[in-house]
Amino acid sequence: MAEARAHTEFILRRLHTLAGVVPVGLFLLEHLFTNAMATRGAANFNSAVYTIQHIPFLHFIEFFFIFVPLIYHGVYGMYVAFTSGYNAGQYSWYRNVMFVLQRVTGVITFIFIIFHLWTTRFSGHPPTFDMVHRLVMNPAYFWFLIIGVVAATFHFANGLWSFCIHWGITVGARAQRVTSYVTMVIFVALAAVGIDAVVAFTHAA
Repeated sequence: MAEARAHTEFILRRLHTLAGVVPVGLFLLEHLFTNAMATRGAANFNSAVYTIQHIPFLHFIEFFFIFVPLIYHGVYGMYVAFTSGYNAGQYSWYRNVMFVLQRVTGVITFIFIIFHLWTTRFSGHPPTFDMVHRLVMNPAYFWFLIIGVVAATFHFANGLWSFCIHWGITVGARAQRVTSYVTMVIFVALAAVGIDAVVAFTHAA
C-alpha cells in the first residue's frame, strides 16, 4: 500500500512539473509577449488580442489545453505547498531559500491568475488596451499586477530547474548549478518584459 501510494505521488509530481512547463509555462510566455505589444501602442496590442480571439476552436483549446492543466497544476501545487516539509538542514542555504520562494510564489501566482482572469478574460468583454488601462490606473491593481508578474515569472523560471531534475535532464551537481544560473537569468528577463508591459498600460491610448 505504501509503495503504491509513493508511486502514485511520484507520477502526480512528475505530471505537476510537466504541466507547469507544458502547457501552463507556454501560456505564460504567450501572455507575457502578447501584453508586451502594449509597449508598441494600443493598436498593436488590440490587434494581437484580436488575432488570438479568432483562433479556431479557441474555447476548446483554452479549456482542455490551458484551464484544465492550470487548475491541476495550481490545486496540486497548493496541496504540495501546504503539506510538504521544508528542506532545512538537507540542502544549501541558497536552495532552501529557493525551495521556500517556489512555494510562496506558487500561492501568490495561483491567486493572481484567478483574479486576473476574472477581471479580464471572464469580465464579459474581450480584453482591450483601454480596459487594462482603466484597471491599472487603480494603484492597488497596478501593484497587484507587478507583484503577480514577478511571482509568476519567478515560479516558472525556478520551476524549470525542478523540472529538469524531475525529468532527468540535469543529473550532476554542476549541471544543476549551471541550470540554476540560467533559470535566474530567464526570470529577470521575463519579469522585465512583464513589468514593462504593465507600465505601458498606464499610458493613455
